Amino acid sequence: MKGVIFDFNGTLFWDSAQQELAWRNFAKEIIHREISDLEFQEYIHGRSNDFIFEYLFGKPLSQDKLFELSEQKEELYRQLCAAQLSFQLAPGATELLDNLKMKKIPRAIATASGKTNVDFYIHQLGLKEWFDCNKIVYNDGSIPGKPAPDIYIKAARAINVAPKNCIVFEDAVSGIRAANAAGIGKIIAVVPEGSQEFFRNMKEIHSIISNYYEFLNSDTSLNINRPV
Repeated sequence: MKGVIFDFNGTLFWDSAQQELAWRNFAKEIIHREISDLEFQEYIHGRSNDFIFEYLFGKPLSQDKLFELSEQKEELYRQLCAAQLSFQLAPGATELLDNLKMKKIPRAIATASGKTNVDFYIHQLGLKEWFDCNKIVYNDGSIPGKPAPDIYIKAARAINVAPKNCIVFEDAVSGIRAANAAGIGKIIAVVPEGSQEFFRNMKEIHSIISNYYEFLNSDTSLNINRPV
Protein backbone atom coordinates (compact mmCIF):
# COMPACT_ATOMS: atom_id res chain seq x y z
CA MET A 1 0.00 0.00 0.00
CA LYS A 2 1.36 3.39 -1.04
CA GLY A 3 -1.46 5.86 -0.35
CA VAL A 4 -4.21 6.45 2.20
CA ILE A 5 -7.70 7.86 1.58
CA PHE A 6 -10.06 8.72 4.41
CA ASP A 7 -13.78 9.07 4.32
CA PHE A 8 -14.48 11.89 6.75
CA ASN A 9 -17.85 11.89 8.51
CA GLY A 10 -18.11 9.04 10.97
CA THR A 11 -14.59 7.89 10.07
CA LEU A 12 -11.93 10.56 10.58
CA PHE A 13 -14.37 12.77 12.48
CA TRP A 14 -16.85 10.93 14.67
CA ASP A 15 -19.98 12.93 14.08
CA SER A 16 -22.55 10.17 13.50
CA ALA A 17 -24.56 11.21 16.57
CA GLN A 18 -24.73 14.83 15.38
CA GLN A 19 -25.54 13.79 11.82
CA GLU A 20 -28.33 11.47 12.93
CA LEU A 21 -29.81 14.03 15.32
CA ALA A 22 -29.73 16.73 12.63
CA TRP A 23 -31.43 14.42 10.12
CA ARG A 24 -34.02 13.22 12.65
CA ASN A 25 -34.90 16.76 13.69
CA PHE A 26 -35.02 17.92 10.08
CA ALA A 27 -37.22 15.03 8.96
CA LYS A 28 -39.59 15.44 11.89
CA GLU A 29 -39.96 19.20 11.41
CA ILE A 30 -40.02 19.45 7.61
CA ILE A 31 -41.29 16.10 6.34
CA HIS A 32 -43.21 14.99 9.45
CA ARG A 33 -41.72 11.51 9.49
CA GLU A 34 -39.26 9.43 11.47
CA ILE A 35 -36.07 7.88 10.06
CA SER A 36 -35.38 4.28 11.11
CA ASP A 37 -31.97 2.87 12.05
CA LEU A 38 -32.05 0.68 8.93
CA GLU A 39 -32.71 3.74 6.76
CA PHE A 40 -29.67 5.44 8.26
CA GLN A 41 -27.52 2.42 7.37
CA GLU A 42 -28.78 2.03 3.81
CA TYR A 43 -29.90 5.48 2.68
CA ILE A 44 -28.30 8.16 4.87
CA HIS A 45 -24.77 7.43 6.08
CA GLY A 46 -22.19 8.06 3.37
CA ARG A 47 -24.76 9.34 0.87
CA SER A 48 -24.90 12.76 -0.74
CA ASN A 49 -27.58 15.19 0.42
CA ASP A 50 -29.15 15.18 -3.05
CA PHE A 51 -29.73 11.43 -2.82
CA ILE A 52 -30.99 11.62 0.77
CA PHE A 53 -33.50 14.40 0.13
CA GLU A 54 -34.92 12.70 -2.95
CA TYR A 55 -35.20 9.47 -0.97
CA LEU A 56 -36.94 11.15 1.97
CA PHE A 57 -39.34 13.15 -0.21
CA GLY A 58 -39.94 10.21 -2.54
CA LYS A 59 -39.50 12.29 -5.69
CA PRO A 60 -36.92 14.32 -7.65
CA LEU A 61 -36.42 17.89 -6.44
CA SER A 62 -35.18 20.96 -8.28
CA GLN A 63 -31.57 22.03 -7.74
CA ASP A 64 -32.77 25.21 -6.06
CA LYS A 65 -34.90 23.22 -3.63
CA LEU A 66 -32.09 20.75 -2.95
CA PHE A 67 -29.72 23.61 -2.19
CA GLU A 68 -32.23 25.29 0.13
CA LEU A 69 -32.92 22.09 2.07
CA SER A 70 -29.25 21.18 2.26
CA GLU A 71 -28.26 24.56 3.67
CA GLN A 72 -31.02 24.30 6.26
CA LYS A 73 -30.01 20.83 7.42
CA GLU A 74 -26.26 21.50 7.40
CA GLU A 75 -26.60 24.68 9.44
CA LEU A 76 -28.43 22.65 12.09
CA TYR A 77 -25.68 20.00 11.92
CA ARG A 78 -22.84 22.54 12.29
CA GLN A 79 -24.53 24.05 15.33
CA LEU A 80 -24.66 20.60 16.93
CA CYS A 81 -20.98 19.99 16.15
CA ALA A 82 -19.86 23.36 17.50
CA ALA A 83 -21.78 22.70 20.72
CA GLN A 84 -19.73 19.57 21.48
CA LEU A 85 -17.47 19.81 24.49
CA SER A 86 -14.91 17.67 22.64
CA PHE A 87 -14.65 18.81 19.02
CA GLN A 88 -11.72 16.87 17.61
CA LEU A 89 -10.66 14.11 15.25
CA ALA A 90 -11.34 10.46 16.08
CA PRO A 91 -9.19 8.66 18.69
CA GLY A 92 -5.76 7.89 17.27
CA ALA A 93 -6.37 9.89 14.08
CA THR A 94 -3.91 12.67 14.95
CA GLU A 95 -1.20 10.13 15.74
CA LEU A 96 -1.82 8.26 12.48
CA LEU A 97 -1.84 11.46 10.43
CA ASP A 98 1.38 12.63 12.07
CA ASN A 99 2.93 9.26 11.19
CA LEU A 100 1.80 9.45 7.57
CA LYS A 101 3.04 13.03 7.29
CA MET A 102 6.44 12.13 8.75
CA LYS A 103 6.80 9.24 6.28
CA LYS A 104 5.55 11.43 3.41
CA ILE A 105 2.80 8.97 2.53
CA PRO A 106 0.30 10.49 0.05
CA ARG A 107 -3.09 10.98 1.66
CA ALA A 108 -6.45 12.52 0.84
CA ILE A 109 -10.04 12.83 2.03
CA ALA A 110 -13.03 11.66 -0.02
CA THR A 111 -16.26 12.90 1.55
CA ALA A 112 -19.91 13.22 0.61
CA SER A 113 -19.97 16.57 2.43
CA GLY A 114 -20.38 19.82 0.52
CA LYS A 115 -17.92 22.70 0.38
CA THR A 116 -19.45 24.70 3.25
CA ASN A 117 -18.98 21.79 5.65
CA VAL A 118 -15.52 21.00 4.29
CA ASP A 119 -14.43 24.60 4.91
CA PHE A 120 -15.91 24.31 8.41
CA TYR A 121 -13.85 21.16 9.10
CA ILE A 122 -10.64 22.66 7.68
CA HIS A 123 -10.97 25.67 9.97
CA GLN A 124 -12.29 23.98 13.12
CA LEU A 125 -10.12 20.83 13.00
CA GLY A 126 -6.92 22.21 11.52
CA LEU A 127 -6.85 19.83 8.55
CA LYS A 128 -4.17 21.88 6.77
CA GLU A 129 -1.70 20.38 9.23
CA TRP A 130 -1.96 17.00 7.45
CA PHE A 131 -3.71 17.49 4.11
CA ASP A 132 -3.27 19.46 0.93
CA CYS A 133 -6.78 20.92 1.02
CA ASN A 134 -6.79 21.13 -2.79
CA LYS A 135 -6.77 17.32 -2.76
CA ILE A 136 -9.86 16.96 -0.59
CA VAL A 137 -12.54 15.44 -2.82
CA TYR A 138 -16.04 16.52 -1.79
CA ASN A 139 -19.56 16.73 -3.17
CA ASP A 140 -19.32 19.58 -5.68
CA GLY A 141 -22.15 18.27 -7.85
CA SER A 142 -19.82 17.06 -10.59
CA ILE A 143 -19.46 13.40 -9.61
CA PRO A 144 -21.95 10.70 -8.61
CA GLY A 145 -22.27 10.07 -4.90
CA LYS A 146 -21.28 6.88 -3.11
CA PRO A 147 -21.78 3.92 -3.74
CA ALA A 148 -20.60 4.99 -7.22
CA PRO A 149 -16.80 4.57 -7.35
CA ASP A 150 -16.02 8.00 -8.84
CA ILE A 151 -15.12 9.81 -5.61
CA TYR A 152 -12.44 7.24 -4.69
CA ILE A 153 -11.07 7.08 -8.20
CA LYS A 154 -10.75 10.87 -8.16
CA ALA A 155 -9.10 10.85 -4.71
CA ALA A 156 -6.56 8.22 -5.79
CA ARG A 157 -5.80 10.29 -8.88
CA ALA A 158 -5.34 13.40 -6.70
CA ILE A 159 -2.53 11.73 -4.74
CA ASN A 160 -1.14 10.03 -7.86
CA VAL A 161 -1.48 6.50 -6.49
CA ALA A 162 -3.31 3.67 -8.26
CA PRO A 163 -6.50 2.63 -6.43
CA LYS A 164 -5.17 -0.91 -6.02
CA ASN A 165 -2.26 0.54 -4.00
CA CYS A 166 -4.48 2.57 -1.65
CA ILE A 167 -5.96 1.92 1.76
CA VAL A 168 -9.39 3.42 2.37
CA PHE A 169 -10.89 4.01 5.81
CA GLU A 170 -14.71 3.97 5.76
CA ASP A 171 -17.62 3.63 8.15
CA ALA A 172 -20.63 3.48 5.81
CA VAL A 173 -21.98 0.66 3.67
CA SER A 174 -22.32 2.92 0.64
CA GLY A 175 -18.73 4.12 1.05
CA ILE A 176 -17.37 0.59 1.38
CA ARG A 177 -19.18 -0.40 -1.79
CA ALA A 178 -17.83 2.70 -3.55
CA ALA A 179 -14.24 1.92 -2.52
CA ASN A 180 -14.60 -1.69 -3.63
CA ALA A 181 -16.03 -0.65 -7.00
CA ALA A 182 -13.10 1.75 -7.42
CA GLY A 183 -10.66 -1.15 -7.09
CA ILE A 184 -9.17 -0.01 -3.76
CA GLY A 185 -6.56 -2.46 -2.50
CA LYS A 186 -7.55 -2.55 1.18
CA ILE A 187 -10.74 -1.28 2.81
CA ILE A 188 -10.71 -0.84 6.56
CA ALA A 189 -14.01 -0.28 8.34
CA VAL A 190 -13.90 2.12 11.30
CA VAL A 191 -16.81 0.97 13.45
CA PRO A 192 -17.52 1.12 17.22
CA GLU A 193 -17.22 -2.27 18.90
CA GLY A 194 -20.93 -2.62 19.56
CA SER A 195 -21.84 -2.10 15.89
CA GLN A 196 -19.29 -4.31 14.14
CA GLU A 197 -21.40 -7.43 13.64
CA PHE A 198 -23.24 -5.99 10.63
CA PHE A 199 -19.92 -5.33 8.85
CA ARG A 200 -18.34 -8.72 9.51
CA ASN A 201 -20.31 -10.24 6.65
CA MET A 202 -19.14 -7.69 4.08
CA LYS A 203 -16.61 -9.45 1.86
CA GLU A 204 -15.29 -6.11 0.61
CA ILE A 205 -13.72 -5.30 3.99
CA HIS A 206 -10.11 -6.24 4.74
CA SER A 207 -10.37 -5.55 8.47
CA ILE A 208 -12.44 -3.75 11.10
CA ILE A 209 -11.07 -1.38 13.74
CA SER A 210 -12.83 0.53 16.49
CA ASN A 211 -10.25 3.34 16.52
CA TYR A 212 -6.99 4.34 14.82
CA TYR A 213 -4.82 3.19 17.70
CA GLU A 214 -5.75 -0.36 16.71
CA PHE A 215 -4.52 0.30 13.19
CA LEU A 216 -1.26 1.87 14.39
CA ASN A 217 -0.60 -1.22 16.50
CA SER A 218 -1.39 -3.65 13.68
CA ASP A 219 0.82 -5.30 11.07
CA THR A 220 -1.12 -3.52 8.31
CA SER A 221 0.20 -0.11 9.33
CA LEU A 222 3.75 -1.30 8.70
CA ASN A 223 2.94 -2.08 5.07
CA ILE A 224 2.33 1.50 3.92
CA ASN A 225 5.27 2.61 1.82
CA ARG A 226 6.15 5.92 0.25
CA PRO A 227 5.86 5.71 -3.58
CA VAL A 228 9.22 5.66 -5.36
